[in-house]
Amino acid sequence: MLEIKPLNYLSVYLDRLLKSKLWFKVIIALVLGAGLGVLINPSTGVVSEDFSTSLASWLDLPGQIFMRLVQMIMIPLIFASIISGIVSNTSENLKTFGLKLLLYFVVTTAVAIIIGLTITIIMKPGQYFLSLGGFPGSGGEPIATSEQTSLMENIPNAISNLIPNNPLESILTGEMLGVVMFTIIIGVAITQLKLETARPLIRFIEAIQKICMIVVSWAMRLVPYAVFGLIAALLSKIGAEILLALGYYMFVVVLGLIVLLVFYLIIVYLFTQTNPVTFLKQIKEPQLLAFSTASSAAVMPLSMKTADEKLGVSSNISDFVIPLGATINMDGTALFQCVTTLFMAQAYGIELSMINVILITATVVAASIGTPAIPGGGVIVLASVLQSSGIPIDGLIIIIGIDRILGMFRTAVNVTGDLTACVIFNKFYGIKKDDVAKTASVNKF
Repeated sequence: MLEIKPLNYLSVYLDRLLKSKLWFKVIIALVLGAGLGVLINPSTGVVSEDFSTSLASWLDLPGQIFMRLVQMIMIPLIFASIISGIVSNTSENLKTFGLKLLLYFVVTTAVAIIIGLTITIIMKPGQYFLSLGGFPGSGGEPIATSEQTSLMENIPNAISNLIPNNPLESILTGEMLGVVMFTIIIGVAITQLKLETARPLIRFIEAIQKICMIVVSWAMRLVPYAVFGLIAALLSKIGAEILLALGYYMFVVVLGLIVLLVFYLIIVYLFTQTNPVTFLKQIKEPQLLAFSTASSAAVMPLSMKTADEKLGVSSNISDFVIPLGATINMDGTALFQCVTTLFMAQAYGIELSMINVILITATVVAASIGTPAIPGGGVIVLASVLQSSGIPIDGLIIIIGIDRILGMFRTAVNVTGDLTACVIFNKFYGIKKDDVAKTASVNKF
């Protein structure tokens, strides 16, 4: 029998970072970076504009290196992790809960968007921002009917495009949904190979996972410096007054994420009778690491370890759910995209009809599934959502400026959603300890 080691085995590379209180260092870096950014902003008169611009580019360097390292390693890490999860499961397990897991992800994403819609429509952060001056060129036209129709016409194309005709193109362009579909197909195909043929492939995939985690551990060491530099560079360019003007919008996003977190706690209690406070205590380490790094892909090994050791989830569940969830279960990101889309429409004075809101919801559901699990991934996809909705993207540059702060919160919620899915599906499809030996004899890998 050929066994593949779960990704949580590689979480040892992150242990030192956790013991060094990485999350606390990030909080300190945020405060110090904000202070330095305000100090070197040209509006204070302490330094010249040329010196401020030059210094900001150097302060931004650690953050750019960190994000590029994570982007570089993300696709091979997710590729290897999803295949590992598929190979670790019997084909019967995949047939049983694979489609139900996908349906669960779509439903929770829809719930996240409904929460975002409700809070944004009630609190109207865009109208408040518009009263303060809004974006340049506010007071735009309503969304054109032709664009509404084109969205409906594009749905069949979007479904057919789930399977990439050129996997290499998907990898090169970072089209994560195409990469995930290609990986799932390859993983299922590997389970049909004979033991002798599959053995070198499995060992190669394990080596890829280990290499990826070594690179991730290197990137993690830069996190406090990256956060310090990114916040300092941000405030040196836009100034604290922009943050104050956007403060209400940021509050609405965070409030929506808190409501979504409460939703997770409710369904965990309803399905597993687990005390919500106990559940939060058990998952605090991956939440804090996700908050620190703003990358759910980088936290995958720790999430798996937490699911297995603290939540009692079977590894055959966590090995499949968490890598898949890190790429297509982006509830926090979906909520952020929905709130931001409506916020920008309000800030530009665009009146949205109910059909507009429904189409935006459908677009965000589809877009969030393919959002890269990296810092800034939500904003990358948000541009396409705005364009398909007929909302100007000129103001997106300001959103990009504060995205790092909001990205920390929504990534922590994304990771919570993945662990929630693990607990719920383990309740119904997890392999009990008494059944491990029986399952091992059936699983040819």
